[in-house]
Amino acid sequence: MSTPDDAERLSPLAQRWPRACKFLLSGCAATVAELATFPLDLTKTRLQIQGEAALARLGDGATESAPYRGMVRTALGIVQEEGFLKLWQGVTPAIYRHIVYSGGRMVTYEHLREVVFGKSEDKHYPLWKSVIGGMMAGVVGQFLANPTDLVKVQMQMEGKRKLEGKPLRFRGVHHAFAKILAEGGIRGLWAGWVPNIQRAALVNMGDLTTYDTVKHYLVLNTPLEDNIVTHGLSSLCSGLVASILGTPADVIKSRIMNQPRDKQGRGLLYKSSTDCLIQAVQGEGFLSLYKGFLPSWLRMQSDWITQDHPMRPQHSVF
Repeated sequence: MSTPDDAERLSPLAQRWPRACKFLLSGCAATVAELATFPLDLTKTRLQIQGEAALARLGDGATESAPYRGMVRTALGIVQEEGFLKLWQGVTPAIYRHIVYSGGRMVTYEHLREVVFGKSEDKHYPLWKSVIGGMMAGVVGQFLANPTDLVKVQMQMEGKRKLEGKPLRFRGVHHAFAKILAEGGIRGLWAGWVPNIQRAALVNMGDLTTYDTVKHYLVLNTPLEDNIVTHGLSSLCSGLVASILGTPADVIKSRIMNQPRDKQGRGLLYKSSTDCLIQAVQGEGFLSLYKGFLPSWLRMQSDWITQDHPMRPQHSVF
């Protein structure tokens, strides 16, 4: 006769450790999505960093190669000048980032939802709680993942440096972590963390509010039901709004992370994210804050349409 302990041991892993299995499956899905869409991320970073007005102060502007023209031409230029596989340069730290960010975000959000906020009396989880919880969870996850984001951005620009005749900075992922740590200490691994967490908060806010609003509108005012079509249309709109809100902070983040540094690890181009913002607008115009917008939006779109966002409320109460 079987005991309760025997029944528990024989039950599926998903029943015994539901959160662990959910995290594992989410990590696998995120890794596949990362590999499939990483060329968009590389293209986005190259577009964001090119044409920096601040480089003129260091006299590096003359050495910059021909500028990229749009997302497609940028991708084709990388393939022609550096090779097809270079579209995935920096994908290893990007996968590390996904694991750290997703894990930190999910654990934080689950804690906020179950312990801090709790559900309303009718057992629903209100939209405002989802938005605040999503923003806070995104900030925590992004802060924890900042070192991997830093290495990813710098490795994505290595091919460009080689074309410009500049020496390569790293031999690989682990050498990049070790070199940044040696030159800037622990603090150096968190370069660019301020615009990075700002982007995470803005992206989560735009996604959650827009997704829920559009989904409610479609279900209540159109013949559409709560199905994959409604999910896809809501994700399309939410990804657009999230990209509009988050791209300026993403541009600032990429430039601060990629800027040259002195022997003490201090940036030579920008004193802060505010300084980077001012120099970009003054030297290149306001629209420079939206460089790389299209590949950024397409990447968010592919991620959010194919994956169920863990922080999107299934039934919200306004």
